[in-house]
Amino acid sequence: MKPSLQVRLSQHLALTPQLQQSIRLLQLSTLELHQEVEQMLEQNPFLEPEEDPAGEAAPTAAGPERTPASETLAAEAESGDGFEAPEAPSMDSVEFGATEREDWENGTERDDFDGIRETPAPRNGANDDELDPIDRASPGISLQDHLRQQLMGMRLAPVDAAAVMVLIESLDEDGYLADSLEEIAERLAGDDAEAREELLERLQCALKWLQSLEPTGVGARNLSECLCLQLQALPRSEAQVVATLICKHHLETLARRDIKKLMASTGAGEETIKEAQSLIVSLEPKPGRPFTRAEANVVVPDVIVQKVGRQWKVVLNPDVMPRLRINDLYAQALKQQRAHEGAQALSARLQEARWFMKNIQQRFETIQRVAQAIVERQKNFFTHGEIAMKPLVLREIADELGLHESTISRVTTAKYMATPFGTFELKYFFGSSLNTEAGGNASSTAVRALIKQLVASEDPKKPLSDSQISEMLGEQGIQVARRTVAKYREALKIAPANLRKAL
Repeated sequence: MKPSLQVRLSQHLALTPQLQQSIRLLQLSTLELHQEVEQMLEQNPFLEPEEDPAGEAAPTAAGPERTPASETLAAEAESGDGFEAPEAPSMDSVEFGATEREDWENGTERDDFDGIRETPAPRNGANDDELDPIDRASPGISLQDHLRQQLMGMRLAPVDAAAVMVLIESLDEDGYLADSLEEIAERLAGDDAEAREELLERLQCALKWLQSLEPTGVGARNLSECLCLQLQALPRSEAQVVATLICKHHLETLARRDIKKLMASTGAGEETIKEAQSLIVSLEPKPGRPFTRAEANVVVPDVIVQKVGRQWKVVLNPDVMPRLRINDLYAQALKQQRAHEGAQALSARLQEARWFMKNIQQRFETIQRVAQAIVERQKNFFTHGEIAMKPLVLREIADELGLHESTISRVTTAKYMATPFGTFELKYFFGSSLNTEAGGNASSTAVRALIKQLVASEDPKKPLSDSQISEMLGEQGIQVARRTVAKYREALKIAPANLRKAL
C-alpha cells in the first residue's frame, strides 16, 4: 500500500476553560461556591467583594430575574473596557457520557430520603417549669467544655482531676467512652506493668467521678450501662428495678417486643413490664446529643418559594449570592498601560475575573430557571404537601428548558429550596412513577407519604404488615408490591411490624 495524504473536514465541540469553569461552578454546593470565591479573591487582584449598601431591600417575588447582586455581576461581566471575550458555546449543548451519576440518569429511584432525622428522647424527670443544666449552658458549648466546668467545682486532688480530664478527652460525640480503660492505661503507661496497673485503678475511680456528672449517662461504655446510669438517678420503684434488670440483661428481648419472655425472665407482671418499658423509652440513649453543634446541620436554601397572588414564584436567596465587582482602580491603570511589557498577563487576569463573575451569574440564573420549572410541575405539593407530589424525571425539565439532563442533575444536587413545608433538596421533587387502576401515575414520594400516614394511624397493638399496607394502597387504586412497600418503609426509617408492636 502506497502512502497518501487525505484531507477530512469534521466538526467537534471543545470545552474551553471558561466553559469548564462554568460547569464546575454549577455543580458546587453553596459552601463550596463560597470557598471557591474566597480562593479567587486571594488569587486575582482585579476581583474584590462589593460591600452591601445600607438599607438595600431584599429581592421580591415580583422581580426574581434581576437581584441587585445579579445586576452587579451582569454589569461588570458585560463591560469589556476594550477587552472582548470570545463567545463560548453553551454548556447545555454539550453531552456528557458515563461520568454522570447512573442513579440520576432517569431521575427516578433514590436510596436516601430527605426530611427524616433522629429526634432526641424527652429527658427523664424534667419539668417544663425547670431549666435543665444543659439548657442553661451557652449555645456553642461542647460536651467536653461542659464537663470541664463541672470538674472545676469538684475540688478533686490534682492527680484525680487529671485522670478525669483524660477520660473526658476520650469521649465521643455521643458521650460514650470511646476506648476501654485498659487501652487508655496502656497508652499512657507504656510497657511499665506496675505503672499501668496503678493507672488503671486510678482511671476506674475517675470513671465513677465522670459518670456522676451531667448529663446523666455520660462516660458509659455501652448502651446498657448508659441506660442503667440514668435509671439509677430516678426514684426507686418496682418499675425502675425491673427496667434496670431489663437494661442489664434483656435489651434484645425488649427490642423484639417479646413481652412473655420478659415476664418469664424478670418475674414481673404485664403492667409492670409496660411501665418499665415506658421508663426506658423516656431515657436518652446518646447523652452527648444535646451538645452537638446545631449549626453543622443547618441548610441554607439557594432559592425561596413565595406565593404571589395565585402563583408560586421562585426567588434567589440573596444571602448565598456572592457580591463581586472589578477593581476600577486596577482596571483603569491597566487600560492606560497597555503598551507595558507585563500588560498582556494582567489583561488575562482581568479577563479571568470577568469570566468568573459571568459564570457565577449564569449559575444562579440556571438554578432559578430549573427551580421555577420544578415549582410549575409540582404546584399541588406547595398547596397540599408531599402526598400530592407528581411523578417527575430529569428529562421532563431538561426538555422544557432546552438543557441537557446532566445539567439538570448538577443543578438539583446539593441545591436547596425553601418551601412552606420546609427546606428540601431540589432532587427531592423528582420521583419514579407507579401505576394506578385508573390508568394514571402516582409519584413514589406521594406513596411514601401515604405509607407514613397509614403507619401513623395504625393500631399499636396490631401494626400493619407490609402485605397489609400493599393491599390498602391497592384499595386506593395504587399498585405497589409488598417488596416495594418494604423498600419505602426502610427508606422512611420505619421499623417492621413486629418491632412496632406495643407491649
